[in-house]
Amino acid sequence: MLRPWKVVLGERIDPSRSTPLYLQIAHALIHEIERGRLGSGDFLPSSRDLAAALGVNRKTVVLAYEDLIAQGWLMSSGTRGTMVSQSLPDPRRTPSGDPGRAPDAAAMPDYRFHAPPARPLALPAGKWLKLDEGSPDGRLFPAEMLTRAYRTAINRASRANRLLYRDPRGSPLLREKIAEMLKSERGLPVTAENICITRGSQHGIFLAARALLSPGDTVLMEELTYEPAVAAINACGAKPVPVGLDEQGADVDHVEQQCRAHRVKAIFLTPHHQFPTTVALRPERRLRLLELARQFGFAIIEDDYDHEFHFHSQPLLPMASYAPSRVIYVGSLSKLLLPALRIGYIAAPPAFIDAVAHGVSLTDGMGNTLTEDAAAELIENGELRRHARKANQVYATRRLAFAAALDEELRGIVDHRMPEGGLAFWLTFPDAGRLDRIETRAPELGLSIADSRSFATRPTAPRGLRIGFASLREAEARGALRLLAQAAG
Repeated sequence: MLRPWKVVLGERIDPSRSTPLYLQIAHALIHEIERGRLGSGDFLPSSRDLAAALGVNRKTVVLAYEDLIAQGWLMSSGTRGTMVSQSLPDPRRTPSGDPGRAPDAAAMPDYRFHAPPARPLALPAGKWLKLDEGSPDGRLFPAEMLTRAYRTAINRASRANRLLYRDPRGSPLLREKIAEMLKSERGLPVTAENICITRGSQHGIFLAARALLSPGDTVLMEELTYEPAVAAINACGAKPVPVGLDEQGADVDHVEQQCRAHRVKAIFLTPHHQFPTTVALRPERRLRLLELARQFGFAIIEDDYDHEFHFHSQPLLPMASYAPSRVIYVGSLSKLLLPALRIGYIAAPPAFIDAVAHGVSLTDGMGNTLTEDAAAELIENGELRRHARKANQVYATRRLAFAAALDEELRGIVDHRMPEGGLAFWLTFPDAGRLDRIETRAPELGLSIADSRSFATRPTAPRGLRIGFASLREAEARGALRLLAQAAG
């Protein structure tokens, strides 16, 4: 046999790997057949010759041949030897003398798929210092508290035979507890029938958009907004259309103009703490938006992602509390508990909740019953409320310290206003060149930040950085701001 088998197969065979050698040989031969370098009816070397070429025991090659014969890849031709099965189709061959490495399995796939338009995955920062956009500090949540809640949830579910496929709307117990919370603390006239549990607020936004929108629909969004929501709306084939934004929130005059220019299906808002600027949508604008929704027949998607964190007076009630038939309310326990638990929810009329649940059944089947029941246990036994009070005190202190550090470390570089609530500051730059330098140099200094352009729905939108303060201790935050100042030059 003239074929250089040691070269052809040797690169795929490594005795140090955990996969048995005979399987490595079998997989390498299958790969050669799939590539077309071994065709139907081609003879293989004898088990003795191949074993000598690869430097392995002959029995190892015999096992590989026997396995491939049993699978139908090879066939025995008696005294003539072992050949590639003659029943296999003959793929387009590559040059038999080419011993080059097979195409990398991580290369582009040889089929069409819907690639995201220039939107990188939000991967963990690794060794970099991540300046997030308003995450909580997971170190504050007692691990033992969560362990006890899971233990209780598992025992209850086991006794009640609830470890099976369940309602795609989520854990009945958690839906009930969230409905009670929304009713008593936020004024929403809801019951468990109005609630669907999701894997965080982003999942909720996507499910709501999927149930609401059709390709070509128009969705209004503020000129600065939550970029993953834009991506979710684009993924549904709808068209985001920007509206203005000022110190009192969305420009309702511009909303009306766009409603007269387009057939608007929905508007996406973060009225409590506008993302990314942190401003609150004023009551008079909320009421006028609701009137526009009635007049033009569009839905309001209200993303209330961090309602719990408000440091001045009482927070404004959600728009869903006084217009439940017009508002699809999306919330989350991720900021209050832990982002890793992935618990969000949608509150809406039951018919819309059923439509959302259908989407869950197609993509997820159901939520994570044990995690949802554990969260319900934390609400029921009062642990969540106690943790929220403690976390609020910590974040209130960090907010003040962060503002002082901004004034000291970035004086003359950024403008900012103390946010009344939420877990982040919005920083603007009188000199746009310094913002450009920060975004260019930050990676060199080991800083990971959200690009200022990621918030914009139109090129003319103002630029700035949204920097979270809650997940960093005071010394960590100050060190990060010093690096930002260094990057600004």
